[in-house]
Amino acid sequence: MSSAPPSYKGHRYPVEVISHCVWLYFRFPLSFREVEEVMLERGVLVSHETVRRWCAKFGQHYANALRRRQPRPGDKWYLDEVFLKISGEQKYLWRAVDQDGSVLDILVQNRRDTAAARRFFRRLLTKTRAVPRVVVTDKLRSYGAAHREVMPSVAHRQSKYLNNRAENSHQPTRQRERAMKGFRQRFLAAFSGISPHFRPRRHLMTATEYRAEMTIRFTIWDQVTGIAGLPAAA
Repeated sequence: MSSAPPSYKGHRYPVEVISHCVWLYFRFPLSFREVEEVMLERGVLVSHETVRRWCAKFGQHYANALRRRQPRPGDKWYLDEVFLKISGEQKYLWRAVDQDGSVLDILVQNRRDTAAARRFFRRLLTKTRAVPRVVVTDKLRSYGAAHREVMPSVAHRQSKYLNNRAENSHQPTRQRERAMKGFRQRFLAAFSGISPHFRPRRHLMTATEYRAEMTIRFTIWDQVTGIAGLPAAA
């Protein structure tokens, strides 16, 4: 996949406005109308419908570009699944993170049986192009069965308490689900790529370290959205 910024040809608003609206929507639990209100306070007149179209068009592109810039995944993977409502139907959101809290992948499925776990394991191996040293899950039996089929040479630890890292990674999604009163599957794909980028493990950093890390992450955001390639203002 190309790492070049998307084309904004034909858009009346500059890239700074477009990328900022997309950032607001995916970073904070705001509706399209609330993003419209925030921009209005700043003197920018943009409708909520325009914000919706920008998020649909550019959100996934930004998310993909951010994922391509992630470092190689760690060798300890934490997997977990939660149920949520998508378009009024109950689904299961499968998520994998490494020991550094980086989201490796998500997958929405209708079930949480062995076939679903097996499908997620294989997707992880294909997408990351890596094999972990150890996999940590809860005590769902489907994990054990799928593990024995897909990655039997990898250590597997099952515990209700060791899996907190993956469970904590679900919290932003849960928060957004409550704010939006449910959401569509398309939103999750972009959200899982953008939101974690702006959520470093702040509790492990000093204030100075946190600011420095966020400065780096905003610089990366400017690069993937194309702001960094614009000429400096006079």
